[in-house]
Amino acid sequence: MRNQYYPNLANPITINGVTFKNRIFGAPMSNPELDPDCHMRKEDLAFHENRARGGLATVAIGLGIVDPVGRVHTKEVTLYDVMSLPSLKEYANAMHRHNCIAVMELAHGGKYAGARSHDGAGDPLVLGPNNETNPDGLRVTSMTDEDIERVADCYADAAVLCQKAGIDMVLVHGGHGWLLGQFMSPTMNHRTDKWGGSLENRMRFPLLVIEKIRKACKNNMLIEYRMSGSEIIEGGYGIEEGIKMAEILDGKADIIHVSAGVHEDPDAFVVTHPSMFIEHGCNVHLAAEIKKHVKTPVATVGGLNDPDMMEQIIASGQADIVEIARQSICDPYFPEKAFSGRKDDITKCCRCFTCFYNYLTNRTFCCALNPVVGNELENKSGFPASEPKKVMVVGGGVGGMEAAITAAKRGHTVTLFEKNDRLGGQLLSEQYIPFKQDMYNFAKVLERRLKETNAEIRLNTEITAEDVAKLKADVVMVAIGATPVIPPIEGIDSPKVAGLLTLHSKEPQVGQKVVILGGGLVGSEAAIYLDGLGKDVTVVEMKDDWAADAYFMHKNAMNIYIRNSRIKIYTDTMAKAVTKEGLTCETKDGELLLEADTILLAAGMKTDQEFVNSFYNTADRVFMIGDCVKPGRVLEAVTLGYNRAIDV
Repeated sequence: MRNQYYPNLANPITINGVTFKNRIFGAPMSNPELDPDCHMRKEDLAFHENRARGGLATVAIGLGIVDPVGRVHTKEVTLYDVMSLPSLKEYANAMHRHNCIAVMELAHGGKYAGARSHDGAGDPLVLGPNNETNPDGLRVTSMTDEDIERVADCYADAAVLCQKAGIDMVLVHGGHGWLLGQFMSPTMNHRTDKWGGSLENRMRFPLLVIEKIRKACKNNMLIEYRMSGSEIIEGGYGIEEGIKMAEILDGKADIIHVSAGVHEDPDAFVVTHPSMFIEHGCNVHLAAEIKKHVKTPVATVGGLNDPDMMEQIIASGQADIVEIARQSICDPYFPEKAFSGRKDDITKCCRCFTCFYNYLTNRTFCCALNPVVGNELENKSGFPASEPKKVMVVGGGVGGMEAAITAAKRGHTVTLFEKNDRLGGQLLSEQYIPFKQDMYNFAKVLERRLKETNAEIRLNTEITAEDVAKLKADVVMVAIGATPVIPPIEGIDSPKVAGLLTLHSKEPQVGQKVVILGGGLVGSEAAIYLDGLGKDVTVVEMKDDWAADAYFMHKNAMNIYIRNSRIKIYTDTMAKAVTKEGLTCETKDGELLLEADTILLAAGMKTDQEFVNSFYNTADRVFMIGDCVKPGRVLEAVTLGYNRAIDV
């Protein structure tokens, strides 16, 4: 029986005797931390099992390294170590509890390996297609025939280890500039022997790997092959050669997984892992072209977060399978929600790179919009309160709503007060910004979830500490946000000056020439938005760098946009006065006048500490949430709101 909501997306697919329960696969996702022996911990297994529980047809563990020489960093599953078997078995069992296919990615860093796993005991051995020096300054040794045979055997041995663990499919990583992709690439492979030159020769190593896996696993292991449909780098191959590569793989792999890019190229990175400035499904066209030329099922990947778009991809024949990663972090249960008619409750990934940043810096699973991520073993939101209490929440931004939702679900009697006529707080300003639609959607999802609880919502209610105290609550949660910083400069009260509230309307009330006072993350994103509307935008920042508070991947994406735009950015520049002509500034080279019709304030936010402090002692327990503690990101507001409600 076909699903009434998503008949194509929910339709099972059988490949070489294995049935996948729907067409939404979990793209490879590696672990930010492992145990000291590089085996998966209970925390890692809990994270991946939660994704399986939510309805994915497969969950793939990324970066299982097949050879010690192939390690790129220190937190990759060591598939060359038989002692990885117990955790791999636990992983497979966890997937199978939810009728989810267990997948392990087989990878080798090739010429990019070595440096990041270097222990300081001399230069590591780095192997690749050619003799060269890699970007980290390490000498790369061209692989001999014996090296190639040995590494191909390593792939086969790793597949056998996965088979022993009960894993159903291996995903051979031949894209994004990893070892097999290096051999496939005419840009990276300069060999003149049988492993280089013609496309047939460049594909010889990947085919050898597939052949050895088939033989070692006695044809009882499914093989998904990941490739870049286009390298999208200067001098790299395009879709025409990508099609020919896929034709060579046709009938040899069980699934051809079409991605894009070379991971080490900053410009390509934001296409391989699409930023919020790139359209959703930006790489689908590559899979669609390849699918026209092969019989093997084709999977597509790249910034997908909407089940309606996924359904259309399958229904139109652009791909047989859609693969997602970040969306399954943001809302692990989105497949089940979609297939049961609850798509309005799906939290859509906003592609803010919070997960990437924390993965690389803090070595934790994290999501700006999902406070459970990284805490799956400790998640207590489903635990009822031991003693139901009367809870007051002051403020209806995302932090306040998350607190109210969680407290209400746990059995408390909740009343939320919001001074405005709408819930959502600062995220309401994202409503008309194209690349921030998923953030606005998050606020609307929280609003719907809140209304589905028994919480009482009082809009247009500006409440003081004295009012709250009279209500005699057991718990008060203060989530009143912060207020904009207004620089103390001459003329700041000019009608030329506007706050970020002007972005709340469909057509911002700003002139043609806009100077943005403040070049942090908020100001920089506002510049991109206004540039997209055709405005002449200039950003003024007193620090020596713009968007210094942005995650580095997100800043890279902004930089790519800005360098191709008309936006001007002045750093080390101090605003002095608003004049009839515009904004007068002081720079290292002297005074500067920036002509402006509108000066948009984006100089940061500040906490009204006196007002916040007035709420202390209004109840036996008082919690502060979000920007009223310290102006910050959505991540901090949502996480604090969730955790404070767990504490009650």
